[in-house]
Amino acid sequence: MAGSKKQYQFSFGPWNISMGADPFGPPVRKEVAFAAKIREYKKLGFDGVQFHDDDIISTEVGPLELPKAVAKVKKMLDGEGLFPEIVAPRLWEHPRTIDGGYTSNSAADRKYALDRTRRTIDIANQIGCKNIVLWLAREGTYIREAKCPLTATQRLLDAINMMLEYDKNILILGEMKPNEPMDMAYMPTPGHFLALCYKTVDPSRSGVLIESAHSILAGLDPSDDMAYALWHKKLWSVHLNDQNGLKYDQDKSFGSVDLRRAFNTVWVLERAGYQGCVGLDVKAMRTTKQADQTRHLANSREIFLKVLDVVRSVDDKVVESFRAERDYEGLELYIMKKLMGK
Repeated sequence: MAGSKKQYQFSFGPWNISMGADPFGPPVRKEVAFAAKIREYKKLGFDGVQFHDDDIISTEVGPLELPKAVAKVKKMLDGEGLFPEIVAPRLWEHPRTIDGGYTSNSAADRKYALDRTRRTIDIANQIGCKNIVLWLAREGTYIREAKCPLTATQRLLDAINMMLEYDKNILILGEMKPNEPMDMAYMPTPGHFLALCYKTVDPSRSGVLIESAHSILAGLDPSDDMAYALWHKKLWSVHLNDQNGLKYDQDKSFGSVDLRRAFNTVWVLERAGYQGCVGLDVKAMRTTKQADQTRHLANSREIFLKVLDVVRSVDDKVVESFRAERDYEGLELYIMKKLMGK
């Protein structure tokens, strides 16, 4: 399939401009105010903003004050010429979700998760976003006997059906990850969630967001995961980054570890005519100075666009001739030369 020559739109979440804390050390950079972060987007060439519910308004804001509080953020976005790409309920940090949200053994805690999810949908509606992302961070176990996996799967389906029925216009995007923070997740890969999509009350509004690092942590190639979801016409967003091995979620700059893996990711998105945002989920290195705390975002966007140029320079007829001859050694060298600028 020939390249579409489309113009991609880029997004990231305000948490990608961070203070540099990690599990082994405290913050090393000063906090940046939310409004200041929003003012950085267009300067860096970005168009969309990824949100958690509490990025937009505090969980302490009541239902009567909610519209006015959301309107302030919407006005801020409109003033910068930005759009909200996704909104996700941040369920993994609250004490009520320590044992999971939708799959908790506590009926009261499950109710909290569902109530907060409905509130997230209300926030998304008011800010003008229909994409609801579910990172099922604590929907799993530390020990297998802690929960019934059959019951947990049904509870996940019930929760998604509740969302689809609560609002007939939203899209549900499952963002799957095999582990961390839980030892093992119930929906560890996009393939698992795609299977669940077809069991929902509205499969046409159920799809996935695929993050590069999450696929790598599952021992899979992001481009294959994305291609499979694209085949289903259910890849509605991506979080591009990179990962150095099967360890903790590193969120390195896109293409910074494995440039060929990045090439294959862009190759698939471009040739399949992917229509969603090029979302980034990347962390600045802890060693990064305050003045450079957005470089990882600018770098990732630049790498994507440079790799896109390489992808578009590939001659489809040459590729097909190598395939026809089963000359994969020749094809590999052809691709490698492209990556080396030869």
